[in-house]
Amino acid sequence: MSSTTHSKELRRLALSVLQPGFVGTEAPDWVLRAIGDGLSSVVLFSRNIVSAEQVARLTSQLRAENPSLIIAIDEEAGDVTRLESATGATRPGNFALGTVDDVELTEAVAHDLGRQLRAAGVSLDYAPSVDVNSNPDNPIIGVRSFGADPARVARHATAWVQGLQSAGVAACAKHFPGHGDVAVDSHHGLPSYDASPDEIAAQALPPFRAAVAAGVGAVMSGHLLVPAYDPDLPATLSPRILGDLLRKELGFDGLIVTDAIEMGAVADRYGLGGATVRAVAAGADAVCVGGENAEEATTALLVEALTGAASRGELTAERLAEAADRVRTFADWSHQLGRTLPVDPVHGDIGFVAARRALRLRGAVDTALPLTAPPHVVELVPSTNLAIGNETPWGVAAPLRERLPGTTFVRLPHRQLADRPAVLPDHALAPAAGRPLVVVVRDAARHAWMGRALAYLTTARPDAIVVEMGLPGDSLPGAVQIFTHGATAASGVAAAEALAGGPAGRTA
Repeated sequence: MSSTTHSKELRRLALSVLQPGFVGTEAPDWVLRAIGDGLSSVVLFSRNIVSAEQVARLTSQLRAENPSLIIAIDEEAGDVTRLESATGATRPGNFALGTVDDVELTEAVAHDLGRQLRAAGVSLDYAPSVDVNSNPDNPIIGVRSFGADPARVARHATAWVQGLQSAGVAACAKHFPGHGDVAVDSHHGLPSYDASPDEIAAQALPPFRAAVAAGVGAVMSGHLLVPAYDPDLPATLSPRILGDLLRKELGFDGLIVTDAIEMGAVADRYGLGGATVRAVAAGADAVCVGGENAEEATTALLVEALTGAASRGELTAERLAEAADRVRTFADWSHQLGRTLPVDPVHGDIGFVAARRALRLRGAVDTALPLTAPPHVVELVPSTNLAIGNETPWGVAAPLRERLPGTTFVRLPHRQLADRPAVLPDHALAPAAGRPLVVVVRDAARHAWMGRALAYLTTARPDAIVVEMGLPGDSLPGAVQIFTHGATAASGVAAAEALAGGPAGRTA
């Protein structure tokens, strides 16, 4: 083989293991050229999505270059949504489904999502998150998890994978070997999961074992240090974790894809190119890149990093070829998975049914609800992690105004409360004088400022109704509380219905 031919083949192999994103609602020329040169996958984000029809046109445009192209999306159908980032998800997320604990419902919700993704032309969904949220202060998982009990998470992982893949879209269990017991957001730093092998086996691995047994098509690695297996390298870059633990011990033979390689946990230490090379060398088959680095130049940089490492022997040509072969096998399998089922864009209201079933009410519900007059709604707004789009709306005020005309509301982020101490008396309490007061929070137990504001409001107005749209915290003595177990649009509608006298959830 000539050096030119060898160079071209290396470049094709390098392109095939990348899963880049891009900017725009139509495929850029550089992406179409790259597909012709060997790029096997692309990833869609909310910036690529305007409507169902537009996404279908976009995926058709991409697949015209390669019918087996892997088109991935990070759509968890909960607080993390790309398809519905502009409106909020019409399906509740994992924590709500785990709260209901009906695996048939979980499978039905995932199947419904799969039909929508399949109609849009998506073949791989970076979901479900099967992390066990054993640390309630976890800044990155929270309601993205089915819960804190490994057995519960495992059975819902199975149901979600089966539901999605039965609709013709490959599932991806994440974030291996488990991101639920950390205190650092891996978008910004390197978390450490400091448990023993026995603890990890009992706590974090059961959902992944269940997903593998259910035939999950892909597993996504997490950017976290797991000293029990590798004291030096994050899981994404660790042969011990990807090879020995995931491949050999768990017996997974599908596609291993990395979490976004530009995240601080790995990129800050090794650079984009260095992290990419180390990930593939460690056993990853596909490298997700594109959340914040959706550029032709970034893809070119990573191709150069991979081909250069292969030429120098830092990454064996055999390992690169093996990764490319797994990508090709997955592409063919996922393409066939979609082709065997009819494209059915019609979906019902299963998401709203699930959100209603996930509601839990606490306190003197019978005397406080339904509201007899339009309330004033105060929504305390935290900063969200980068997995959740800032543009995605959430809350209760908007759907409640539709049901109780005359409802007023104010949204108060932390910075506004810090800068203006009179905000709560002037904007929360004064407009609620002589009217019901509804206070909406999101993970109040995790945010000290929110907890203080909530305590102030419920002390001043003991009759206030509190809606918690994140992880439930301690009960508020005497207060009526509504727990939605997620901040999706469906969850907001379910809470508004309970307030206004429509369908309600179960008493906690």
